[in-house]
Amino acid sequence: MEFTKEVDASGLNCPLPILRCKKGLSELEAAQVLKIIATDPGSVKDFNAFCAQTGHTLLQLNQDGKTFTFYIKKRTD
Repeated sequence: MEFTKEVDASGLNCPLPILRCKKGLSELEAAQVLKIIATDPGSVKDFNAFCAQTGHTLLQLNQDGKTFTFYIKKRTD
């Protein structure tokens, strides 16, 4: 999947992956895509809740062993 910016939050536990995601999204234009890599198993639930609350769109979630890769599209408003 194409993305504009990548953030690696591997090895970080809640709430740091979300905080890194928020910072990454703040550097993007509307509708651009952020790729974020995390290893915290709780990040799946956290990113789903984050997107539901903020209006950003979780486009895709991939899991490779203990590594989760999220593609989040910044909201357009």
